[in-house]
Amino acid sequence: MEFMDIIWYIVICFAFVAYLIMLWMIIGDLFRNREQSGWVKAIWIVFLFVFPWLTGLIYLVVHGTGMAERSAKEADRYKAAQDEYIRSVAGKSPAEHISDAKQLLAEGVIDQAEFDALKAKALA
Repeated sequence: MEFMDIIWYIVICFAFVAYLIMLWMIIGDLFRNREQSGWVKAIWIVFLFVFPWLTGLIYLVVHGTGMAERSAKEADRYKAAQDEYIRSVAGKSPAEHISDAKQLLAEGVIDQAEFDALKAKALA
């Protein structure tokens, strides 16, 4: 196998991977786009498999801005959900723990020694 054959093989592999990524991104955007009807989406998918590179480039030119906006909106939604999850499992701050312990002490549920232990634990 000659050196140029290896280079050509690398170029072909790169083009194939680029095609798969383009196909994945466009099909994902098609299903994310709520403004298009199902028939229009089906036509895009058929053309993507019949004339893949040409259809992919046309789709990117026609829907490129909307594709970026939908992708950013989706990323914002995922980030908000992740932040909410982290807040829900992160627990309370030391000040909140001490405040809760102070309230329990005021209600007489715990005594001063237990309050001091909870305060020390919260500050540790």
